[in-house]
Amino acid sequence: MEDDMSRFSNLKNLKKDEFYTSPEGYIIFTEKYLLKRGYCCKNGCKHCPYSFGKKSRRFKKN
Repeated sequence: MEDDMSRFSNLKNLKKDEFYTSPEGYIIFTEKYLLKRGYCCKNGCKHCPYSFGKKSRRFKKN
């Protein structure tokens, strides 16, 4: 897969430690980016710092 991210204009403002691409070409945001964003999107992100359960669709209690 080519590493040309020019098709994603808003990714130009992101730092290299805020996202990476999977072998399939998906953009995966890191915990650092998700914390910087400031809210949970409730999509069950792989690195979700807000303890949102993808299967339960609820926030996990601490």
